[in-house]
Amino acid sequence: MQISVAAMAKTAGVICKNADVSSPSGRPSADDLLVLLAVGRSGRYNTAADELGLNHTTISRRIAALEQSIGGRVLARVGGGWELTDLGREALSAAEAVESAVRSLTVNPGGTRTLEGVVRISATDGFSAYIAAPAAADVQRRHPNVAVEIVAATRRATQQRSGLDVEVVVGEPKVHRAKAIRLGDYCLGLYGSRDYLTDRGTPTSVVDLARYPLVYFIDSMLQVDELDRATSFAPAMRESVTSTNVFVHVEATRAAAGIGLLPCFMADRHDDLIRVLPDAVAIQLTYWLVTRAETLRRPEVAAVVDAIRDRVHEQRDVLLGQRQ
Repeated sequence: MQISVAAMAKTAGVICKNADVSSPSGRPSADDLLVLLAVGRSGRYNTAADELGLNHTTISRRIAALEQSIGGRVLARVGGGWELTDLGREALSAAEAVESAVRSLTVNPGGTRTLEGVVRISATDGFSAYIAAPAAADVQRRHPNVAVEIVAATRRATQQRSGLDVEVVVGEPKVHRAKAIRLGDYCLGLYGSRDYLTDRGTPTSVVDLARYPLVYFIDSMLQVDELDRATSFAPAMRESVTSTNVFVHVEATRAAAGIGLLPCFMADRHDDLIRVLPDAVAIQLTYWLVTRAETLRRPEVAAVVDAIRDRVHEQRDVLLGQRQ
């Protein structure tokens, strides 16, 4: 049997909505520390309340009691959520010790510790489908009580990671109070459908690309600098079908909308797509993973991050367009 954070809080000392939250000994209570743990990981009172089965008011009272007992602020308001203060990070370490002590008492029938919890990931569309999803499935097979939520989004790393445990972005992120991990490189190339190239001819040089329309992101809505700069390889190509979703790029290119600038690991899966000017146009970009240090210390999050890194390493040649 595996014990959740909510169960741990109840084990350490019953959490009651109407209970007196003061600590008669002047020391922080295990209850309050575990509430901080939930808030610190999610960045939101509401998320922590849902996890612990409490209401927002009780969460607020518990945090206030903890701050009173240790003599300082543990959380600071940032944007739409909360970030740990320096004192809060020290208190979180104590909370993690409480969590670890309780979890050490729970093992599976084979005698080994099992993992439990929800891990929420934000990643680009292609990465979500071909890297994050298989990695999450691998974790779920080994740890059935771990659920992985994948939010597909192409954007910069957020400065306030409320509600997210892990973000995967394109290009090295500049983040505050977070850990950035370089995952690996991938390649963008130019592709056209077999029928389209038969009808319109295959471009023979970079200059020749001016004759063809481009399938790519919507320029005015693209938030990622590296993806924006990726089109600087060629003279201006008029836009054809554009989208915020890379799967739309792939399907529009297959439907003969023009020449698509596509991730090789996605385009190479389709026999009807032909890569053009591979020696002249090979845009290499890098995936980075961003997470809080305290979030990464959660065993279920660490397991998901390790699985993602393993998947990136295993798919290295595919990501670089070197193996179909």
